[in-house]
Amino acid sequence: MTITIDSHSGFCAGVTGAIRRAENELQQTGQLYCLGDIVHNGQEVQRLEKLGLETIDYDDLRTIHNARVLLRAHGEPPSTYWIAQQNGNTIIDGTCPVVKRLQQRIAETYNAHKHDNPQPQIAIFGKRGHAEVIGLQGQTNNTAIVIEKPEEAETLDFSRPIYLFSQTTKSVEEYHQLVEKLKSEIRNQKSQITLEAYDTICRSVANRVEQLKAFAREQDLVLFVGGTKSSNAAVLFNHCKQANPNTLFITSPDEVEDKIKSTNLQILNSSNCKVGICGATSTPLWLMEQVRDKLTILTGH
Repeated sequence: MTITIDSHSGFCAGVTGAIRRAENELQQTGQLYCLGDIVHNGQEVQRLEKLGLETIDYDDLRTIHNARVLLRAHGEPPSTYWIAQQNGNTIIDGTCPVVKRLQQRIAETYNAHKHDNPQPQIAIFGKRGHAEVIGLQGQTNNTAIVIEKPEEAETLDFSRPIYLFSQTTKSVEEYHQLVEKLKSEIRNQKSQITLEAYDTICRSVANRVEQLKAFAREQDLVLFVGGTKSSNAAVLFNHCKQANPNTLFITSPDEVEDKIKSTNLQILNSSNCKVGICGATSTPLWLMEQVRDKLTILTGH
């Protein structure tokens, strides 16, 4: 049996940066608050909690004073910074640089056109309620319209200008489908409005789809390691499953034995079986390594 960990899987640069900020702060002080899960992976959160990280929510943020608070890579709306400042808290900003630049672009567009007549629409192609999207909407005083899929294009008002941005982790293919649908609707309605579409998808994340699918096709069995809270894990797992039906979702090494037994995969008995281990942008390398080690013990390879 050959067991390979996908070299392209694991934390993206934004998540890596936020975790390093947390580790540096904890090394110096031994205590740090984080607004929301620093990453959508329970095992990594538990590791950092043992070092002194405490996860808080927005209600906690309103009651905590004179503390150090980490903002995770997803980014936050301006209101979060204001609340922290009012309470004398120090912000440790772990916002991903790609997300930070996107926030600034949306804020600039909003401020430049908010008094135009007719008033334009700022649309965000993203997942409603996602932490990054909440932060992006906040740049527009929560007036931005969130579109989750290309089919929702027709919900916009085609008598008013449209400025389209995208959550950094959305599908490039679906984003371009949305743009084409918007253009088609403008033509159908014989509208003269302005449509400005900005492809703000992070390529280091988007490119992982094709890389992951290619990796999955090379394996007899794939163990996809991810957290149940991670939307990125859900998306990448589905792509992986499409590329290789023999793909199992694993959240921890403890699940490996039961998952393999429940599938009754005969391919593991093959002397030249190839098993691939991969994960989401929120999956730490150490967790994938633990899954590999567990599989090695179970199979004797």
